[in-house]
Amino acid sequence: MRLATCLHQGTRRCGLVSGESILPFPPGTDLLDVLGSAGVPATGAAVPLAEVRLLPPIEPPAVRDFVAFEEHVEGVRRSVSGATGVPDAWYDAPTFYFSNPYAMIGAHDDVPMPPGCHVLDFELEVAAVIGRPGRDLAPEQARDHIYGYTVFNDWSARDLQSREMQVGLGPCKGKDAATTLGPWLVTADELEPYRDADGFLRLALTAEVNGEVVGRDLLSNMAWPFEDLVAYASRGAWVRTGDVLGSGTCGNGGCLAELWGRTGAQDPPPLKPGDTVTLTVEGIGVVSNTVVPGVDPLPIPTARPRPRTRP
Repeated sequence: MRLATCLHQGTRRCGLVSGESILPFPPGTDLLDVLGSAGVPATGAAVPLAEVRLLPPIEPPAVRDFVAFEEHVEGVRRSVSGATGVPDAWYDAPTFYFSNPYAMIGAHDDVPMPPGCHVLDFELEVAAVIGRPGRDLAPEQARDHIYGYTVFNDWSARDLQSREMQVGLGPCKGKDAATTLGPWLVTADELEPYRDADGFLRLALTAEVNGEVVGRDLLSNMAWPFEDLVAYASRGAWVRTGDVLGSGTCGNGGCLAELWGRTGAQDPPPLKPGDTVTLTVEGIGVVSNTVVPGVDPLPIPTARPRPRTRP
């Protein structure tokens, strides 16, 4: 099944996608409720997708974004910090950071430039969505907790990210402004035919900027399958219905910064207002967002050195 959330005639509706239409669930139905139930509600009359605005399929309680592609780590690390290779610690476990669950945008929404950003980048990812809660899961248990998958674009302000991560924390505002989620949620059973002999989902991934292909990869090049990501996230913690877990950015042009790190030049150039980024994931769908001008940052003073007096 493909499940979507949309805006139709000023009303937010959720429903089942069939061909080029959406079959809406009863008014007031939220996909988080559907994820936690045993089935799907009855549907109403079909509405053409062309007549709706696709919203993020869910409003996730939490968003974890992993870095599961070795090739991405190599390129971006050099671009952001100047360091080469992959840290030894990366191989130990699937590292992630918590992203902003309130920054989700729809499959075709405009993306404002983050305040103060002059080096904007996209990131081509796939996200797993949790269907039922779990804690301290083994990988073989984790598969049953994944309800489905969606396309995930972790928009990144590379100049902000590069500076703030020198503090030893982050990413912070470099990743805080927008994340595309969509165009819909594809249930896990729909993607089982793509699973390879090693347990990875072999989905073709393509990234385009203004109609020009800049990246191609396979989701199966992840160093850990999604079951491992879910299991690690659940170690000593709960994963709950609706939680989103991003794969991390794919390699071979899954973002511009990886290409910059390999060539030593910002070519292709950073994204600017008017640029359109289109990401395609085999078996799931297409998201396409246009960058628009943002707002200027409101000034915040730099740190004021204090005398360190004590009581």
